[in-house]
Amino acid sequence: MADDYYKVLGVNKKATTSEIKKAYRKLARKYHPDLNPGDKTAEKKFKEIQGAYSVLSDSKKRSQYDQFGFVGDIPPGGAQQQAYSSSFQGFDFSNYGSSSFRDFFDMFSGATRQAQPQVARGDDLHYRMKINFNDAIQGLQTRIQLTRMVACAGCGGKGYTQLSGQNMCSVCKGSGQAQMQRGAMRFATVCQDCGGSGVAPGEECSSCHGRGATQKTELINVRIPAGVDTTSKVRIQGKGNAGIGGGTNGDLFITIEVDPHSFFKRKGYNIYVKVPITISEATLGAKIEVPTLQGKTTIRVPPGTKSGQKFRLRSKGAPKVGKKVRGDQFVEVSIVPPPFDNEKIRELMRELDEISRQNPREKLGVS
Repeated sequence: MADDYYKVLGVNKKATTSEIKKAYRKLARKYHPDLNPGDKTAEKKFKEIQGAYSVLSDSKKRSQYDQFGFVGDIPPGGAQQQAYSSSFQGFDFSNYGSSSFRDFFDMFSGATRQAQPQVARGDDLHYRMKINFNDAIQGLQTRIQLTRMVACAGCGGKGYTQLSGQNMCSVCKGSGQAQMQRGAMRFATVCQDCGGSGVAPGEECSSCHGRGATQKTELINVRIPAGVDTTSKVRIQGKGNAGIGGGTNGDLFITIEVDPHSFFKRKGYNIYVKVPITISEATLGAKIEVPTLQGKTTIRVPPGTKSGQKFRLRSKGAPKVGKKVRGDQFVEVSIVPPPFDNEKIRELMRELDEISRQNPREKLGVS
């Protein structure tokens, strides 16, 4: 009896796992029901092949089969049936609710539930991009080089060849569960032949080796919206890794890093800039030009302006991402002294000091 499974696959007892797998694939293709519609003999032969392979492809099952001629704790026959029918005597079911009892009954009766092939969304990818200050304010369209997993062109992301197809697992009949025998107890476990998916994969795709995806490096068009700042994240939908079993692709998340500007400073959506003015402009007042993100503009500095005084320019700041509104710009003036190496200026300053008799430190109690 120990030679039966080997004879079914047409291999000897010393056959390697690779030889067993090769023989199984050859016979499975020959007797597959899809290729022999209506042929009951081929269907029966196909089931025998599947049964033999499920044992000989598993090292533990094969070892037990070689030693005892069967797989399980009890050989098939009346002894099993007798132990099975008497094993419930005196068993207390009172601790099982309706749901638990149904699961328990299914385990012993052989009832199964249909399992579905695994479908999973692809992983998200993360990319860091450094851009200059002006591009962050205005937005830009560019291309980046990205290496990611894409659906295999050879199998359409299925992992098996298109011609071999995918069929119900013949061992668990699509349930994803296998029945195990331990003495008088019979219970369900995950089917080892299909991994609990309920389907038997076709011939492995040679391009992706069954993974359903291959690595690809490509240039991707990306649009960075106006108003982004350092740590901003831009999502590019569907440009992550390919999904599993037909699942959707993951997304690409671009984290932005903005180079600092030479004189503009940004806080949120507001822009800050320091503009120097002369003593005469601060004392007499003046109209001066100041830079903004949109170009030059003119502001009025009133007479008696002090160093550090700020002027607000509404809606001259950075744009808010995805909106038509902008922040504000704040201009801080700083008074710079006149050249000290010009004797004429030095004389005028001494004259000014004599006229004004000003002591700006008077409130501090010092002169």
